[in-house]
Amino acid sequence: MPQKQKPKSWTELKQAGNECFKTGQYGDATGLYSQAIKELEKSNKKNPEDLAILYSNRAASYLKDGNCAECVKDCDTSLELFPFNVKSLLRRAAAYEALERYRYAYIDYKTALQIDCNIAAAHDGTNRMTKALTEADGPSWREKLPPIPTVPLSVREKLTQQAASSAPKPNPAPQQNGIKTTDKPALSDKDMKKAHALKEEGNGLVKKGEHKKAIEKYTQSLKLNPSEITTYTNRALCYLSVKQYRDAVRDCNEALKIDGSNVKALYRRAQAHKELKDIKACVDDLNSLLNVEPKNSAALKLLQEAQKKK
Repeated sequence: MPQKQKPKSWTELKQAGNECFKTGQYGDATGLYSQAIKELEKSNKKNPEDLAILYSNRAASYLKDGNCAECVKDCDTSLELFPFNVKSLLRRAAAYEALERYRYAYIDYKTALQIDCNIAAAHDGTNRMTKALTEADGPSWREKLPPIPTVPLSVREKLTQQAASSAPKPNPAPQQNGIKTTDKPALSDKDMKKAHALKEEGNGLVKKGEHKKAIEKYTQSLKLNPSEITTYTNRALCYLSVKQYRDAVRDCNEALKIDGSNVKALYRRAQAHKELKDIKACVDDLNSLLNVEPKNSAALKLLQEAQKKK
């Protein structure tokens, strides 16, 4: 009698699934990941993160096969087991996009960017969803969005460390994808709270028309948290008010490094360019803004004014 073959372990099944996925055999990969999930769920060494990765891998196979509804289900399960897993967020966003559930896709792309603001696929997805939602719901489309979850600092730190430890060590380079990378430690909750309080103080001063004092508060806030987009765009508004147009451009540049389709940053930079008599740059920014929000009345009006000056 032939010897009974020993059942494969979940790790072997996962590896076999990965090999099928790489060669485009997505149906076979789905089957192998399903077997791996069963084996891992039966075992005593059930690690939630291992199980989350298997569900996420199977979701990727479903996505490639065009089975977007099953992809979303698997990503939901994966994210319950391993909250804020970037791959699961991006796969679910792509599935939602294919299903034309653009609001949910936008939320997932934006959540992924909270974890890592350098993900090109998430930036591109956000831009596509912004355009689609503007066309579907008009200029007030943001009001119809479900809330975007806030990624806790502890989760961001953990995921950043995991990404750093699993990534191959590249040759030293000052920039990646055109975005400066730094080795600054992650912000503490204390710094985040202090930065937020300073920003709010700045907002209060703006309401009173005290723009120079507001600039000081925003500057102090940015020293503690240099990745808060709204602090840059708020300070840019103050710089415009006190006619420091080059400083306004600089702040908008910083905001747009983080979110290339930020409407306020594009509009305020366009205003600054207009005052600096750089009409071409002004028009370019307004055209970029109108790609995101085609019916933005302030941008359309400023574009008309700028074109008269050409």
